[in-house]
Amino acid sequence: MGALIWLSSYPKSGNTWLRTFLHHLLINPPAPLPPDSLSRFTLGDNHRIWYDKAAGVSTVAFDEERISALRPRAQALMTGAFPDSVFVKTHSMVGVRHGVPLINMAVTAGAIYVVRDPRDVVISAADHYGLGLDDMLKQMADPAAVIGGNATQVQTWLGDWSGHVTGWTGQAGRGLLVVRYEDMEQKPLKTFGSIASFLGLRPPRDRLERAIRFSSFKVLQNQEAQHGFAERSKHSERFFRVGKSGQWRNVLDAAQIERIESEHGAVMKRFGYL
Repeated sequence: MGALIWLSSYPKSGNTWLRTFLHHLLINPPAPLPPDSLSRFTLGDNHRIWYDKAAGVSTVAFDEERISALRPRAQALMTGAFPDSVFVKTHSMVGVRHGVPLINMAVTAGAIYVVRDPRDVVISAADHYGLGLDDMLKQMADPAAVIGGNATQVQTWLGDWSGHVTGWTGQAGRGLLVVRYEDMEQKPLKTFGSIASFLGLRPPRDRLERAIRFSSFKVLQNQEAQHGFAERSKHSERFFRVGKSGQWRNVLDAAQIERIESEHGAVMKRFGYL
């Protein structure tokens, strides 16, 4: 049994890329692994099975308040999934619902948070959720935004983009590493090396480089084409769409750029996007 290490981000900001890198670094396979093998390596905090275990019955009919009450217990149960530290993917904001924390810090060892330029996030997220760009911009500015919720997954409280970023990156003293998507792309050896170091790992350079190569966007696209990926949205042709920074310059119009920079400018400046 081990404490939780959160792998967190706003949706479509590099969470799957991070998980894929860690998967290949720790397993060290001779060839790239199919994307769906990630489910054997990391848990998902929204998976209803943990809430069913916490309740002792099916929670499909539970309302949001009853799910909130179960959340600390469900997350505590996750610590028993593996004998060592347990990696858990989340898109949840840091906050409180019905008087209950969304993230159970009592069973948390640390977190890696990936932040991405919201002007690129909106393009990728709109494709993933089947929304127009303006509708996605609206969701990114909504402090009450939620995603998911079905027979196998509970709802995730997302919040607005700025609140999501500041909520997670404000967790000082809790073993937090913040990485930028753009640095993962443009400075891979330094950035992924810092992730390994944060986790107390000292892999040989060839092992680190192989994990970076096996989790490159081109390889991920090829793996998805060959094997599929359960996390692909029904709205998208593929999960691993483009993976390049700066798409917004050719996709967003002037009004959309102005809107997102106006609504999220303070946080964008903090992370070097303005």
